[in-house]
Order: sequence, then C-alpha cells, then structure tokens
Amino acid sequence: MQALQHSLILMAQRPTLLRRLISPAVSRGHAFARDERGVTAIEFGILALPFFTIIYAILETTMVFLAGQVLDGAVEDASRQIKTGQAQTFDIGDFRGLLCGYTFRLFGPDCSGVSIRVDVIDDFSSADTGTVPTTTCEVDEDGKTVCRLDVDEVYVPGARRQVVQVTAYFRWPLLINLPYFNLSNQPDSTRLLAATRVFRNEPF
Repeated sequence: MQALQHSLILMAQRPTLLRRLISPAVSRGHAFARDERGVTAIEFGILALPFFTIIYAILETTMVFLAGQVLDGAVEDASRQIKTGQAQTFDIGDFRGLLCGYTFRLFGPDCSGVSIRVDVIDDFSSADTGTVPTTTCEVDEDGKTVCRLDVDEVYVPGARRQVVQVTAYFRWPLLINLPYFNLSNQPDSTRLLAATRVFRNEPF
C-alpha cells in the first residue's frame, strides 16, 4: 500500500520535474524570438543578391547605351572630314585614328576592335543600313570561345558629289548575362553596336 502511494506521488511530481527541465529552454526560445538584434543584417543578406543584380543591370544598360551614342557621334564627326574633302587622302588606318579620337578611349586606345566600312554607293536609296554582319566563332587552345565579325573593311571616300556610306561596328563586352537579363546579341555574350552615316560629298 505504501509502495502504491509512493508511486502515485512520483507520477504526480513527474510533470513538475519535466517542466523544470524544459522551462529554461522554453524561456530562452521566447527571448530569442523577441530579440530583434541583427535583423537588419539578416534582411540585407537576403536582399543583397537581387539588389546588387538590379544595380549592375542598370549600370550595364547605361554603359551599352552610352557606348552606342559615343560610337554614333564618332562616326558623325569623322564622316564630316570625308564629306568636306579633308580625308580623301587617308587610308583606313588614318580614318580609324580620326574616328578613335572622338571616342574618349571608350573602345580601346587605338580602336582596333572597331570594324569600318567606307564605300561609295549609287544613290541614297542604295544605302544598306539593315544588314547585320555575320559572326564567326571558334574555340582556342585554352577552350575559350573567340568570335570575330565577318566585315570586309574598305576605305573609299569618293570624289566630289558622290554618295558615301560610312559604317562602324563594335562588339561591346558585357559583364552580366542572366536568363532574365541578357543584352547580348552575339554568340560570345557581347552586344553588337553599329553606327551608319550616308551623305553626299560636298563640291570641294
């Protein structure tokens, strides 16, 4: 009888002992849940990747448009020398140097990556401003894909009153290429920029 009473007392005390053992962990858990220290760091860690991706995407887009505008302006300014008869004795290297002087070194120190075509056409309706040159790619010894534009560079500035078309191409390298943000239009993850001017030479 006494043994039974002792057992009943132990069973009655067991929840109290269990509660005493669990109580510190529960109280610490509640305190941890209410603690807001470090919340900013955790939230920043979660949002950092998409935030910086958006920032880089904005900068990438800005640089692409800036490069396109600079190339267009350089072709405009360099073509004026042909139109007025000042560049008729140039070769393509001289004209590249002239064009490169208007690019603020945005396309390299010597603009060697800019492909140039200067040619005489029959009239303004013969201007070809919509054809995109093809790109040939091959894998080098290091396993890297190397591409080049299939552009036959020529420099024929024409005589007085002749219609001339000047076109420049450049493959702008991109830093960010994501499935949902990709400005590239070339096989090697670059973007082809092009600028064209069609004009009639002055009677110089």
